[in-house]
Amino acid sequence: MTASGRALSVEVCTDERAFAELAGEWGRLHRSCRSATPFQSHAWLHSWWLSYGTPGELRLVLVRGRGELLAAAPLMRVHRPWPALVPLGGAISDFCDVLLDETAAAQGALALADALADLARTALIDFREVRPGAAVERIYRCWRGPRHRVPDSECLELPAVPLDQLIGRLPSARAQRIRNKMRKLTRLGVEWRVVRDDETEGALRRLLELHLLQWQGRKVTPEHLRPRFLEHLVRAVGPMVRSGEATMREFVLDGAVVAVDLTLLSRRLAGLYLYGVDPQLREHKADVATMLLRASTEHLAAGDESQVLSLLRGNEPYKHRWGPETIVNQRLLLARRRTAPLLAAAGCEAAARRWAKKVLRRNPIAESPGIPVTLPPLGQTAGLPSAKWST
Repeated sequence: MTASGRALSVEVCTDERAFAELAGEWGRLHRSCRSATPFQSHAWLHSWWLSYGTPGELRLVLVRGRGELLAAAPLMRVHRPWPALVPLGGAISDFCDVLLDETAAAQGALALADALADLARTALIDFREVRPGAAVERIYRCWRGPRHRVPDSECLELPAVPLDQLIGRLPSARAQRIRNKMRKLTRLGVEWRVVRDDETEGALRRLLELHLLQWQGRKVTPEHLRPRFLEHLVRAVGPMVRSGEATMREFVLDGAVVAVDLTLLSRRLAGLYLYGVDPQLREHKADVATMLLRASTEHLAAGDESQVLSLLRGNEPYKHRWGPETIVNQRLLLARRRTAPLLAAAGCEAAARRWAKKVLRRNPIAESPGIPVTLPPLGQTAGLPSAKWST
């Protein structure tokens, strides 16, 4: 196969050291892929692998033309609940995808599809949390074996415009309430600053300390409290800040840091990933969501090229005050004839979970004390509940 006169070669890399050495050419490919999100950056994925990967299970499908990396599918093999190849990034990543150089996207997609077809002889290919317009949709369209698409998580998105324009889109009464909250923040004297790349480790530690305080006494995502999550963020975010793929802000009141947030950035998207806030801000009746969004939109208005401001996964009611658009991620399942039973099992399991969630939402007994109702785990392909935003 050739791409613009370049003969293509395909390699399945299983060497962790080779993965580390890909940083430079992976970064070039990431920048040349229009649909790439921050969760496909080398810093994020390699750091995730160091914290969460299973030794011996790395599967990086790499397509090169004349030595130049033109396409990549960052995957790992899992064995439960069935043999599958799943994207690196796991449950702490809001979007999963492959990378395709725009100058050879069609040929790169075909080469990746052929390589994945070979791997699909013994395992299901299971792409979760695929954002509409993702590069992996090209592979899905040209896949010649059994395939299936099911809905995954809901995400809410806003246009990446200054806050005044966001407010102008709202009904007048709601817009006035938000302006009142902004004035209150100004009267309180809440200020913020962008964290430098050499300050990210300290800022991340403060973020997670405040995140724990913020959720004290309430159900929190357990992974956010584990040392491996902090280790992952410390490794990933510093390089991402230096390369313009992330930004952190500290919010200060009376000389003390009362909130820290982390936003991940790519050419087309800014994602408000995680924040921590001191409960004293709520005692001052400060509206935290308005504070964070105001700071985020000022950063975007200052020259960021992102086209959307994503509130990422989670359809919590309070996010809807801003009039966001609901975007539904997809789960793309790919198989060969001999692995078609695995695809059928995954499709049935996904349908059963959607049905169970609908029943739980309609049935108040599910929230009654002493009557626990849970859904079965999905092993390493499961998503974590959203606990990144709170009212």
